[in-house]
This record gives sequence, structure tokens and C-alpha cells, in this order.
Amino acid sequence: QVQLVESGGGLVQPGGSLKLSCVDSEMTFATYVMGWYRQAQGKQRELVASIGNRGTTTYADSVKDRFTISRDNAKRTVYLQMNNLKPEDTAVYYCVRFKLTDSGTSYWGQGTQVTVSS
Repeated sequence: QVQLVESGGGLVQPGGSLKLSCVDSEMTFATYVMGWYRQAQGKQRELVASIGNRGTTTYADSVKDRFTISRDNAKRTVYLQMNNLKPEDTAVYYCVRFKLTDSGTSYWGQGTQVTVSS
């Protein structure tokens, strides 16, 4: 059973930084596109950033130039460096391993809370 374990969330003041980590239990980690979603209270889950198996990245417009997604295949870990955090970044952040094919399965972590408040 695939397991994704996130860490690094917490409470931070506006303008501060946090770095989220997500460790994949599977040795096939390097094969997959990985991403981070977030869900704020009362809102739909949205894709924040993704990184391909060759390192190609995508970002939501709302986080461009503030967030950086990266991966370390040797450690089976994907990261989300979040800088210049804003109150509207407050949400539960989820790591996702995207399925390879239409018939495959995407896997999700349990989520980590990020709260930006003074």
C-alpha cells in the first residue's frame, strides 16, 4: 500500500516561510509526477504545484514567484518551499502522487495544516 507522509506545516506570520516535505513509501517514486494541493475551509481543493519525473514544474498563478516545488528521488521526497506567505495561503496542504495511466490510481497524503496569521 502506497503511503505519502507529509510534514512541515504550522503557524507562521505573514511574510514568513515554511517548507513542506512528503515522503513516498515506494521505491518507484522517481517514475511519478508529484504535486501539492491545498484546501481552505469552505473552498474546493486546488492544485498548487506539480513536478514531473524529469523536473518540469507548474504552479498556480496565486503562488508563482513565492512557492518552489522540488524533489529528491534518492530520498523519495517532494518538497514545497513557501516564501512570503499570505493569510490567503492558509489551508490544509496535501501531497499527491499522480496516476500514470487512466486506469491507475492517484495517492494522497493525510494533509498538513498551514496557518498564516499575525
